[in-house]
Amino acid sequence: MFRNLFSEEDGIRHYKILINGCWNCTVSGGKIDVYNPYTWKVFASVPACSADDVLSAITSAKNHSEFAKFKPTERLEIIEKTAQIMNENSEEIASVITMESGKPLSVSRGEVKATVERLRLAPQEVRALYGEYLPGEWIEDTANKFAIVLRKPLGVIATISSFNYPLYIAAAKIIPALLAGNTVVAKPASDTPLALIYFARILELAGLPAGALNIVTGSGKDVGDVLVSSEDVSAISFTGSTAVGEHIAKIAGIKKLHLELGGKAAAIVLKDADLKNAAAQIVRGSFRNSGQRCDAVSRVIAVKDIKEKLVEEILAEAEKYPSGDPLCDKTQVGPLINKKALINVEELVDDAASSGGRILWGGKSSGLVMEPTVIDNVNPSMRIAKEEIFGPVIPIMTVSDYEEAVALSNSSEYGLDSCIFTENINLALRIAKQLQDGSVTVNSAPAHGVGHFPFGGNKKSGLGREGLGYSIDELTKLHTVIITER
Repeated sequence: MFRNLFSEEDGIRHYKILINGCWNCTVSGGKIDVYNPYTWKVFASVPACSADDVLSAITSAKNHSEFAKFKPTERLEIIEKTAQIMNENSEEIASVITMESGKPLSVSRGEVKATVERLRLAPQEVRALYGEYLPGEWIEDTANKFAIVLRKPLGVIATISSFNYPLYIAAAKIIPALLAGNTVVAKPASDTPLALIYFARILELAGLPAGALNIVTGSGKDVGDVLVSSEDVSAISFTGSTAVGEHIAKIAGIKKLHLELGGKAAAIVLKDADLKNAAAQIVRGSFRNSGQRCDAVSRVIAVKDIKEKLVEEILAEAEKYPSGDPLCDKTQVGPLINKKALINVEELVDDAASSGGRILWGGKSSGLVMEPTVIDNVNPSMRIAKEEIFGPVIPIMTVSDYEEAVALSNSSEYGLDSCIFTENINLALRIAKQLQDGSVTVNSAPAHGVGHFPFGGNKKSGLGREGLGYSIDELTKLHTVIITER
């Protein structure tokens, strides 16, 4: 089933990519090595696509616009068949994700499961395409008219996904794009390109026509810039850093932008909170997937009355997250994705420690594995209080009351997620309305999951919303037909 995706030499798999229904039809002969982040050994490679390869993929997607003429039920059948094939091969795909990303195998299995679930929810998602009827009699100048508002495909969609959930994030962009009748050119992160290649193969086996989905691999400079700046691309759906998102916005031109960028989720813990639950949620929200999540809890803001007790509970929870080999069943925290990521986390931790922060747990690294770390006495001037961490670190800050907590949370340039822990639901709602984040969770850590609840960022955390039905909104255009009654 997957054997045609690669050739093998000296134990290294050399993967192919898909352009216009052809595997390995690339102009460039260059390769990009894929490393296992835990062993830091090369175990695979993918083509280093050239600008010509990208343009060929875009042309392929543009030339297969007839996919929009497929009946919605036919597109749904392809997606449903994809879910079946993926479920049958879930263990192999999970192993690939762990090898390329370094995340514990249990987390990779969860990612495959979530992707299958998103595929199976396609019938719910496609409801967004139904359109609506608008009667005109409500307004004087349209009294003898009515309108039918339709949703139409945009054309060629460029999807660019991040390394931290290489299968799910890519799939959550591609699924709604195809359901809406668009064609796609998809670029995976250079560190984790393999999961998307497997996904493309499964879609092909499920009956997706040649050219409807094309894969390009390579750097942002060599591949990404050519892709997003093309006039033949109608929309860009990107998940990644704010810096790259801002770069895309500068060079994209006039086209739809769907950007899910960085986050700095605050966990606000009030004096009436269930501290055991708060600690369990905070630790899970900070340490899961080694903290490499845009919705990760990236700072704890605790009122002083309960801060010391909360710290005790957090340290007790931290013991439940051993780090190490991601293939070991006991491992909860695996390696970071690469050396650059590790250096960034280490610098943030060192800056906090040298500026008065107290490291209560962890703080050291081995290879690319950063120990789960808890830092107390963090103040707003420290880098770790302001910058996205993308590592398994819990910075703890202290405030006097909820008003100060809200002000501190809102001081961030990011606005993706936050959470509140309190037993007072009225107060929780009052605070939630004041927070400047796209999503606010009460008594649990943020978790985007399969997108049943819409999510997306404010401020420097992005543009648009993702989720079931909401992603399709971003990847379609409104078409209004006005009828005059005679």
